[in-house]
Amino acid sequence: MKSYKFIISGKVQGVYYRVSVQKNAISFGYSGYVKNLSDGTVEACVTCEKNKLDKFIEILKRGSQNSRVDTITQQECDECFTHDFTVR
Repeated sequence: MKSYKFIISGKVQGVYYRVSVQKNAISFGYSGYVKNLSDGTVEACVTCEKNKLDKFIEILKRGSQNSRVDTITQQECDECFTHDFTVR
């Protein structure tokens, strides 16, 4: 398994984006976190098998009913997540 970090930009703060991502990530068994950043973007990190990565990206793109995702950047990260998916 590998860990990945995503930076999501668009209308993603103040629209229940993080809670929606958390709920969907938990329902599909992902481990990691999602948090707001001071510049108005959202950071999400996940540890998963490569074949489950596309589904996680779909969750990030979908967001919440009132959110709008403009861009998602992705990179690998060293931290490994093995428990729940949390909002930070």
